Amino acid sequence: MAKFALLVELKAKPGKESEVEAFLEKEATLVRGEAGTLSWHAAKVEGEPGVYRIFDTFNDEVAREAHLKGEAGQELAANAEKLFSVAPKVYRLQVVAQK
Repeated sequence: MAKFALLVELKAKPGKESEVEAFLEKEATLVRGEAGTLSWHAAKVEGEPGVYRIFDTFNDEVAREAHLKGEAGQELAANAEKLFSVAPKVYRLQVVAQK
């Protein structure tokens, strides 16, 4: 059972939505190679143009930190200023229930 998670809030710069979605597709490819990342989802918030969320889960803090310091986390940090109107907001979560 996943015990740890991340929720990342993203707001695309106007006109950069297609670039953000392509970037998230690339991120998904990188994350597939992370053994410690149990699930990873990127989604567009309906009714809020340019607003995206990433939600991912981990068994332990070691895996979560490895993800944040890994290639996907590094790429998010490196591309944030170019793609997003505000810095990505990262929430560290503890899972209390799941299906």
